[in-house]
Amino acid sequence: MRVRRSRGIQALAAAVVLSLGLTACGGDDEPTVEPDEDVTFDAGTTMAELNEQGAITIGTKFDQPLFGLRGPSGDPEGFDVEIGKIIAAALGIPADGIEWVETVSANREQFIQDGDVDIVVATYTINDDRKELVAFAGPYFVAGQTIMVLEENSDINGPDDLAGMQVCSVEGSTPAERIRTEYPEAELVPTDAYSNCLEPLRNGQVDAVTTDNVILSGFVAQNEGEFKIVGEPFSEEPYGIGLALEDDEFRNFINDTLEESYEDGSWEAAWEATAGEVLELPEPPAVDRY
Repeated sequence: MRVRRSRGIQALAAAVVLSLGLTACGGDDEPTVEPDEDVTFDAGTTMAELNEQGAITIGTKFDQPLFGLRGPSGDPEGFDVEIGKIIAAALGIPADGIEWVETVSANREQFIQDGDVDIVVATYTINDDRKELVAFAGPYFVAGQTIMVLEENSDINGPDDLAGMQVCSVEGSTPAERIRTEYPEAELVPTDAYSNCLEPLRNGQVDAVTTDNVILSGFVAQNEGEFKIVGEPFSEEPYGIGLALEDDEFRNFINDTLEESYEDGSWEAAWEATAGEVLELPEPPAVDRY
């Protein structure tokens, strides 16, 4: 069932206030999203339960500049984090009512299935295999897999150059699986977090790191002069919001919230305050109401 709201798009825009300071790029001010205080939900829905609790648990990455990076406060900062705040605000939950739980690629489905988190917003690519285990709202962004090497490297210019090379990526991620299946002549070096690929790349233990372009762009920006991205994206990675399988009412609510954030400007403001300090503003993707 749909949420019942007593305000239109203009009122929603007024309720969502974003302070456009830098987050993952090191600014002093954090974007804030004011909670919607004038919202009611049908009894028995996940939305009603979370609204009554005044709290939500959100899984995200803690090691990815621009999207989810643990900040000086101990809380993560970035575009994924701001998307989580937009969803929480639509539930009537303020930012301080969010419990952030670090998730890595290998544990996202398990955390959702076990109820350790209510949703996951963590550079989480929607694919058919994962849809068997969890539900997805969105996408709210579409990335593409690319390759990062040392600044002075001239041998690797795209995925076809990875044969015989040691390539670091995260176990349980779609980029790692793509290297295994589509580029088997590369030697995959799996780890549990992309940040754990950086030192091996610096000291020559691996030749390249591969994952989504926006994640690698964050590492390049954070480590100026050390790394570079080579070649064009060679996949499409639609980022979705993971939630419990078959919770269709909650999934529809999140999709509604995403679409409203496109219209009222809060999605764009969240991007410009985080990833937009490094990357151009993309077009928001159409949500997939499968």
